[in-house]
Amino acid sequence: MTTRTDRRRDRGQVAIEYLGFLPLLLLVGMLALQLGLAAYAANQAGTAARVAARMGAQDFPRMSSERAGTEAISDWLTDDPRAFDLTVGGGTDEVRAHARIKVPSVVPGVEWGWAERTATMPRG
Repeated sequence: MTTRTDRRRDRGQVAIEYLGFLPLLLLVGMLALQLGLAAYAANQAGTAARVAARMGAQDFPRMSSERAGTEAISDWLTDDPRAFDLTVGGGTDEVRAHARIKVPSVVPGVEWGWAERTATMPRG
């Protein structure tokens, strides 16, 4: 049987346990956000490569392949010219585009590498 003084002593126990668990909860949340940013960067690199290759494969393109690939992705990923790279090349029968986007980091100073995608389109 618990007495009244036992209950008073245990009153702050839950708050202390929650404060101990909070850093772990924040770390898991930041890792989940970082994983989402990496997936988004990979998706955007694929989009840039496909659009650039498609534009380069056209007989009468409306704009350059590099410009089309750059305009196809989110602006905040291409703000820093060192964080985005798009190369277009190929032979007489196909166009190959390769896009690299630096994965944004949730934690400043920590680098997560590059998301790279390549797309090939036949010349039409």
